[in-house]
Amino acid sequence: MTALPDWMRPPRAEGWFAEDLDRLPEAPRHTELIDGALVFMMSPQRSWPGRLVTGLTVALMEQAPETMEVEREMTIRLDARNRPEPDLLVTTAAYDPERTWYEPADVSLVVEVVSPESAHRDRTVKLRKYAEAGIPHYWCVEDEDGAPAVHVYELDEPTALYAPAGIFRGSLHRPVPFEISIDLDKLTPPRGARKGPDSPEPDPL
Repeated sequence: MTALPDWMRPPRAEGWFAEDLDRLPEAPRHTELIDGALVFMMSPQRSWPGRLVTGLTVALMEQAPETMEVEREMTIRLDARNRPEPDLLVTTAAYDPERTWYEPADVSLVVEVVSPESAHRDRTVKLRKYAEAGIPHYWCVEDEDGAPAVHVYELDEPTALYAPAGIFRGSLHRPVPFEISIDLDKLTPPRGARKGPDSPEPDPL
């Protein structure tokens, strides 16, 4: 058995707290804190989720009003023991190049793209935690044979629970948190797609 590196040992008997993530430069990228436990993205990143998140980021940035910013892979400090890192978020907070996390009150929309290792957290744990923190809108994106299916939820404030607001395939049109219209089929190429014989070659460097 290999001994754990020192940085993986909790700094106190109570375990990890949200502020501890900023003191772990050795931790793998995309480390989250869920219920006081560190969660790592250990498997290699597949191409499909990365392309999808990039496509969604560009689409939302093009349509977001000037009062909103679009960020990817930034943590949200839900409380002292929870600091998840969604794939994408929309915030009303002003841009700060030194920022490492957001408050829930500043987040209007959270987007999670489901992977095999994140499926339980995205579909159940984060669904509950983002709602309890008061984040108004949550999208959970599923891979349906290479095509994105966006499960949209809206916060029901009296119960602090998310209510399903639709499953979108092919295209997504939403009036909140701002007017959004996205051609989902154009976000990622279909499985097995290859460059055709008539496709232009890239310019040489």
